[in-house]
Amino acid sequence: MAAFHYNALDAAGKASNGMIEADSARLARTQLRENGLFVVELNALSDTPAKGASRDISLPFRKRIPLSEVSLMLRQLATLLEAGLPLEQALAVLIEQGDNPAMRQVIAAMRSEVLAGNTLARAMEKHRATFPEIHRALINAGEASGELATVMDKLASYSEAQQALQQKVGLAMVYPAIVILVATLVVGGLLIFVVPSVVEVFQQTRQALPLLTRGLILVSDFLSATWLYLIAIFVVGGFAAQRALQNEAIRFQFHLRLLRLPIVGKLIRGSNTARMASTLSILVGSGVGLLTALNAACGVVTNLPMRRALEDAAMKVREGVTLSRALAVSGLFPPVLVHLIASGEQSGRLDTMLDRVAKQQTQEVSGFTTALTSILEPLLILFMGAVVLLIVLAILLPIIQMNQMVK
Repeated sequence: MAAFHYNALDAAGKASNGMIEADSARLARTQLRENGLFVVELNALSDTPAKGASRDISLPFRKRIPLSEVSLMLRQLATLLEAGLPLEQALAVLIEQGDNPAMRQVIAAMRSEVLAGNTLARAMEKHRATFPEIHRALINAGEASGELATVMDKLASYSEAQQALQQKVGLAMVYPAIVILVATLVVGGLLIFVVPSVVEVFQQTRQALPLLTRGLILVSDFLSATWLYLIAIFVVGGFAAQRALQNEAIRFQFHLRLLRLPIVGKLIRGSNTARMASTLSILVGSGVGLLTALNAACGVVTNLPMRRALEDAAMKVREGVTLSRALAVSGLFPPVLVHLIASGEQSGRLDTMLDRVAKQQTQEVSGFTTALTSILEPLLILFMGAVVLLIVLAILLPIIQMNQMVK
């Protein structure tokens, strides 16, 4: 039985869309007609577009699904499998209980593949935008070993931990971003719209203005004349930078410079190390070969220099070099990672040591992010207050001078 996504019209001409399961497209159309729907478009969810063919981006299941939805689906599937339900039945339960139409259609497409005789890992191959390589590698290992429920539970825990870390870092940066945006809008509004009308009164008196006031007038005149151009330059510059970063060589150099920054570099190195160590720990602990695990781990490392270093390390491991020595060559990974991996290789507990590194790096990134935002928030408020104070002083100083002249 296959799953199909349909767009149809009812007797009143009202459009509707959804998902239906049937043995063939013809039977799906028949079922829809029996329900009083006239089929406009019908697409098999398990179909993969041919090379060069365009994808129907209007289909909900083609859209990118957030990590939170994937984590919830993996946890639910792990629970159902641990309860003893067969895979196809567990997927059917998820389809019925799912709230997100896009996620339901992805699950329906995978269930169609499973019913057709494919493995769950093979079914996920057709949805790479939703399920990254570590998901597919872990599930493939679980199906091969007959421990799919156990591996699925590990994968769900891993996905939830990654989601929690992303949320914590993202939320920690929301407040500073809002403060910077508000400060920019307030100061820009004062300089462009308020200051010129106030300063015009002082200029009519033809008295010598204080240095601070003259500087404010220059800045205000410059912004009033060029603010539209500055916005245009900012937008064009952002677009040009985005296009430039699509070039791998330029992106590599940019990522390398980010790694060398004192604060940003530490966060990038720590977060990438945590993801890599978590991936290797789960895969190695699930019986996946080290080389296969390293190839999967390369997919979760977003920093290009670190990814290249991990790929080089995988090549050295293939040649017989230990993983700890191969990672130490680049100097891009934290020393604690290298030392604990060396300890794990000597003791035969590599997965345990990798898990310990992952937890240590995750805690370090989380703690560093919390401390950084705790310091950054009051500094931003103080900076905004200082800028506003300078503007107020620049306006008040001429008024004070005029009062003294009157006396």
